[in-house]
Amino acid sequence: MNAAAPPDLESAEGRAAYRRELRTVARWPRLIGFFIVIISAIAVLNLRSDPAAGGALYGAYAGLVLGWIVLIWAFVQRNIYHRRRVRQSGADHARG
Repeated sequence: MNAAAPPDLESAEGRAAYRRELRTVARWPRLIGFFIVIISAIAVLNLRSDPAAGGALYGAYAGLVLGWIVLIWAFVQRNIYHRRRVRQSGADHARG
């Protein structure tokens, strides 16, 4: 968690700076998960027409599942960071 000052969400510059900050949270897991999903999807598309590619096709589907798990995990981590960071500022708009 960032120990810096709370985000300034009142000004356009503050919101833009906070968006840039959020993009850095769990960036590598998001990129790796996206890469795994793309490679696995290409493998599934190439292997599904080959009747002899049974094990490889299951591996490609497993890669798709793994990639989506990594992506979802990264999104959850970013959401947790965002909620904690906004709560730190006292301007939690997610609560009704």
